Amino acid sequence: MTSADDILRPMLRTIDAIVDEQALRAKLESGRQLRIKYGVDLTAPDLHLGHAVNLWLMRHLQDHGHRVVFLLGDLTTRVGDPTGKSETRPVLTAEQIEQNAQAFLDQVSIVLDTAPDVFEVRRNSEWFDRMPVAELLSLFSMTTHAQLMARDMFRERVAQGREIALHELTYPVLQGYDSFAMQSDLTIVGSDQLFNEMMGRQFQQRLGASPQSLITTVITPGLDGGPKQSKSLGNYIALTDSATDKFGKAMSLPDELVGVWASAYTTLPDEVVSALADDAARDGRIARDAKLTLAAAIVERYHGADTADRERAAFLHVFAHRAVPDELVTVGIQHPASTALALLEQVRPDLSRSALRRLISQDAVRIDGVPVTDPEQEVLVSSGPSSAPAGAPGPGWR
Repeated sequence: MTSADDILRPMLRTIDAIVDEQALRAKLESGRQLRIKYGVDLTAPDLHLGHAVNLWLMRHLQDHGHRVVFLLGDLTTRVGDPTGKSETRPVLTAEQIEQNAQAFLDQVSIVLDTAPDVFEVRRNSEWFDRMPVAELLSLFSMTTHAQLMARDMFRERVAQGREIALHELTYPVLQGYDSFAMQSDLTIVGSDQLFNEMMGRQFQQRLGASPQSLITTVITPGLDGGPKQSKSLGNYIALTDSATDKFGKAMSLPDELVGVWASAYTTLPDEVVSALADDAARDGRIARDAKLTLAAAIVERYHGADTADRERAAFLHVFAHRAVPDELVTVGIQHPASTALALLEQVRPDLSRSALRRLISQDAVRIDGVPVTDPEQEVLVSSGPSSAPAGAPGPGWR
């Protein structure tokens, strides 16, 4: 049997904290299959590399025989998770929830092993739909108003005079009870979910079960250097992105984040990660090569070594040798007169403005074969042959 130390050691690079570590080690040493809670709110089925940090830790535990219990929060999605929200969210229809559930299942299978012996799918409507009102009120009695109002987001809303709907206050209670209902031994979450999962420990203890251990993971800045990857900010690499898009987006990363991303999103050895961070801090070809290594490592993790090699070669073919990509996609431009930056925003709406500015500064954008050096350069697009940036957009554009 593999020791707890041997299991945890490869995970430490992306772990921020472990709640009840001694109990977790005892569970890992027990030899029984642990039940790892992975709960999702079904409102946004777009997983990116930031989400995958947790998924890869779960996959590592699956490889040691433990079971991921994938909890589809179909009931709690109707309530709406207030985490990080300044306004009450609209509630989705049952049809939208089902569509999102399938999208989540498709995406987690990119990382997780979905074999029945290490993967199980549950829905929290299984217990909440048949829970009597008296039992639900009993759960609410185990939580105080002061506990719920300790959450930063609720305090901020009150300070700003914004409303908090009663159903939002119940969300941590419902998510916490999930841990008891599904007999969770461990959950791996971002720090923004720590409050809700601590509620899970509370309910397990109050209801006579062994409390789950918690692992919180590091939060990594997005492609634009912002606080974290976010669909709304367009600063993320999606799990469903093609190998070409993963590679190209990684190449738009600020140099100072190369080491951070290599640590969180690749399996490169620690000494290689450290060397990449040092090289990225230098100018010229050395810094570029560090980013190439990072991009290739990200692609290799999801698409294999051969694909990563092809993407690296294709990138160098286009940019080192000033060649035209093999595949180009035509884009209709709505406004004929524009700046280079505004034109790029029409061509690559998936990238943030800061990422597009970096591409311009790195000589990665050309119009009719001429490098664009000024994002505010005026560009006149006429009908006929395209005047859009060379190689942009499409699979061949970086």
